[in-house]
Amino acid sequence: MNGILHGVKIIDLSRLLPGPFCTQILGDLGADVIKIEEVVGGDYARWLPPVGKSESGNFLSINRNKRSMKLNLQNEKGKEIFLKLATNADVILEQFRPGVMERMGLGYEQLAEINPRLIMCAITGFGQNGPYCQKAGHDINYLSVAGILNLIGNYQGSPVVPGIQIADVGGGALWSALSIIAALYAREKTGKGQYIDVSMTDAVFTFMTAIVGSYSVDNKSPKTAANLLDGGNAWYNVYETKDKRYIAIGMLEEKFWRTFCNAIGRPDYIPIQFSPRPEQEKMIDELGKLFASKTADEWIEILAPLDACVSKVNNLEEALNDPHLKYRGMIIELDHPVEGNIKGLGFPIKFSETPYSIRIPPPTFGQHTAEILSELGYSPEAIKGLKDKGVI
Repeated sequence: MNGILHGVKIIDLSRLLPGPFCTQILGDLGADVIKIEEVVGGDYARWLPPVGKSESGNFLSINRNKRSMKLNLQNEKGKEIFLKLATNADVILEQFRPGVMERMGLGYEQLAEINPRLIMCAITGFGQNGPYCQKAGHDINYLSVAGILNLIGNYQGSPVVPGIQIADVGGGALWSALSIIAALYAREKTGKGQYIDVSMTDAVFTFMTAIVGSYSVDNKSPKTAANLLDGGNAWYNVYETKDKRYIAIGMLEEKFWRTFCNAIGRPDYIPIQFSPRPEQEKMIDELGKLFASKTADEWIEILAPLDACVSKVNNLEEALNDPHLKYRGMIIELDHPVEGNIKGLGFPIKFSETPYSIRIPPPTFGQHTAEILSELGYSPEAIKGLKDKGVI
């Protein structure tokens, strides 16, 4: 199968996490992704530790199904090459601060003149306009502005920095991929491209939908671990076990809570599931002592047969060997020309007719530069000349 997006050409100017993850999603679905990298240094993610024989594990995880091209966009010849690429491109994705592409003479208005069907997606921390649009930021800052960081942590404790980049992935990569596919669909109807302004802060703010809904009713600003599903209740919490591991229980529905309470010999907990905080704290304390009496595996053996939303908190090694995730094709291996066999994560969505495919391993730095220039009509001699002048 060629993939849902077979025939779609994407020029990717992004680096690090949000943009590259977005274009990997689109590449997995069949798009031809050309990754444009600065002649010196390239994508910063290539050099983030830990580094294998030549590439960072971080880079390898989000850059499959792409071709890498070194190109100096500060050079007029480099811009000329980029304009040739843009003439036949379907999508350009960039991740600079607002105004950078325009200052280079490569903004959407300029590019749309030569390719009216072009879709340009710009990922930024705060969007193309507004009071914060030129502010520097990272994931932790976007979560802070959106009020999310204030809700991550223990009851009445300080905010806790998440172990993953929530805004970069959930706000930047996923919303950008969705918006690009929507714009491609719109173009089929109108024949016109468009400009997409993706603010990671705006996008991750949507994760607060249920919280905002509650606030609109009671006008109470939520506190850490004081809400329905954030660790403030005994029935939706994490408990340490005898072997210093953890068991997670998530029993919002009364039927699950009832099953669990009967199984541990505490039917008296059933009617007080939604009791106020003092009773919740008492139950949390008592359940903490109970879970501490057995190992995590012992608890799973007891509780797994129940239909009661119980799981062991896996570490990464356990997750990579989880039988369900392996069965679902979420742990994959592929051959890299330098690194050899590398692990990665599969595509999470299963299409019955047009499944994803891995056609190209993560590219080495500038691996496909000559190939792409040849497709644009450049001769071997011309390509050598461009390299000698530092254009590629």
